[in-house]
Amino acid sequence: MKKLLLTITFAALTIVSVLGQSRALTFQEAEKQGIPFQKLDSLYKSAIHSDATLAVFKTPDQQTELQHAYVKLLQDLGTYLRDNNFKWETQVRGANRIYMQPDGRIDYFLFHFPEGQLTPEKEQQFTQLLNRFIRNYRFAITAPEKFAQCSAVRYSDN
Repeated sequence: MKKLLLTITFAALTIVSVLGQSRALTFQEAEKQGIPFQKLDSLYKSAIHSDATLAVFKTPDQQTELQHAYVKLLQDLGTYLRDNNFKWETQVRGANRIYMQPDGRIDYFLFHFPEGQLTPEKEQQFTQLLNRFIRNYRFAITAPEKFAQCSAVRYSDN
């Protein structure tokens, strides 16, 4: 039964990727839906790694290009949120892990905000806007294979 469930989960992940349906979810919601980050990590290679042979972006130049593209993504998201009247009202800390296709399309954008930083309504509004944002967003660089990038983040209205 467990093997069948893993096969079904893998098939569902493959279908979502093929259909290009980007999804923004909290880490907890992804877990509840049967797509925990550990499973995604087995399907997407790490963008950077302390062992360059395990990374998608191996050279210092590639890693710098990745860093610039990642900062651009976060800046573009901030602009999109602001343009859609989303206000953080205070600095909010969180973490994210983004899973991308080789062409830069985002498959999954998992995020976490520590308890008490956002009201449930504010988190729901963020999730809705983030889902709309990633639907058509293309990461500024491409790669030879699917990859994931994660970081701690600080969001604010500045």
